[in-house]
Amino acid sequence: MKLKFLFFFLALLLTAVWTILLVLTLKERGALFYIGEGVITFSLVFLVYFYRKVVKPLDIIGNGMELLREQDFSSRLTPVGQKEADRIVLVFNRMMEQLKDERLRLREQNHFLDLLVSASPMGVVILTLDGHISMLNAAALRFLDYSSAEEVRGRLLCELASPLAEEIERIPKDTTETIRLSDSMIYRCSRLSFVDRGFSHPFILVESLTSEVVKAEKKAYEKVIRMIAHEVNNTTAGITSTLDTVDGALECMEDTEDLREVMKVCIERCYSMSRFITNFANVVKIPEPQLQSVDLNDRVAACKTFMETVCRNRKITLHLDLCKENPEVMMDTSLFEQVLVNIIKNAAESIGETGDIFIRTSVSPTMLEIADTGAGISKEVETKLFSPFFSTKPNGQGIGLIFIREVLIKHGCTFSLRTYPDKLTRFRIRF
Repeated sequence: MKLKFLFFFLALLLTAVWTILLVLTLKERGALFYIGEGVITFSLVFLVYFYRKVVKPLDIIGNGMELLREQDFSSRLTPVGQKEADRIVLVFNRMMEQLKDERLRLREQNHFLDLLVSASPMGVVILTLDGHISMLNAAALRFLDYSSAEEVRGRLLCELASPLAEEIERIPKDTTETIRLSDSMIYRCSRLSFVDRGFSHPFILVESLTSEVVKAEKKAYEKVIRMIAHEVNNTTAGITSTLDTVDGALECMEDTEDLREVMKVCIERCYSMSRFITNFANVVKIPEPQLQSVDLNDRVAACKTFMETVCRNRKITLHLDLCKENPEVMMDTSLFEQVLVNIIKNAAESIGETGDIFIRTSVSPTMLEIADTGAGISKEVETKLFSPFFSTKPNGQGIGLIFIREVLIKHGCTFSLRTYPDKLTRFRIRF
């Protein structure tokens, strides 16, 4: 632009000189006049030629630089008929075409990646340099137990009311760990980073392993239980049959009462062992639920009435807080009542003597909560609660929570069991 201005300034100056000479020598038309006019006229013609060959190409190239600065890659420069300038124009147009194609390719790739991240079953959380959440997909929202991205965007992981976020916060950078929560959910979480514009941006990948692990666990303990049940039942059946036969033979003999009493104890112990292994086998044989529409409040109230006597003997008070809407849910009444009985029984055993159990229902979301004032659950125990055959009770078999887990999963419910800061242990079931 500056060169163009100087060119026009020079042209204007020559025109002014030509005009002055014309006025001064108008009356005296000598040889000097004609020579001066010829030189000035030639200069003007040369300036026009110079403009077309030098200034105009440079002006066009300058416009191209403006297009580059504004990132307008769709425009092209027109050849000006000057060999050297046209070579520059050709290179410029080729560069613009390549930049346009590259930008289009990047946009298509970014759009594909956005769709891939959004639809991925793996949770993706991208953080800012200072650790705030800048973006997350639908799977990550579901894993963190939030319904809207606006609820978590711009917040730190430690500020989220999510057990998974608490565990992820403890994972060191550039490492992968498997996390097991108190709701029986299992995740593989990775804290990694990618480089963008010279800066390392942290991000988190969360993969749910629950279904795979549960299937593997179930397959393993089903096989073990079947083998044990087969051996134990066959052995106890033979022993009890033999003991019954011996007892019948001793019945006719004198002074055999003590021996017969011992045999009865042995027979009862065999039956007890058979019942013990049958309890394990029943976990494997949980039937598929026959779902039907049921009023949640009615089922909860009926179960509360059933368990009141057990709780009253322990001086435990059952408190019922049912929502007015009385939500309808799809459930197998028989299986679900067994789940509620087990949960309330576990709560009562946790309390021991004298305490309270609070049963509450709600809508939006439809949820059932059983809270107790028992001893509570430590963080170490939380991660093992729904593991096969794990129990904190001295004589526990570790099948109660497994039965609860299997039934709730078959009903499509989500659930959690943990002790909260208010010292209440809550079992929450969402339909």
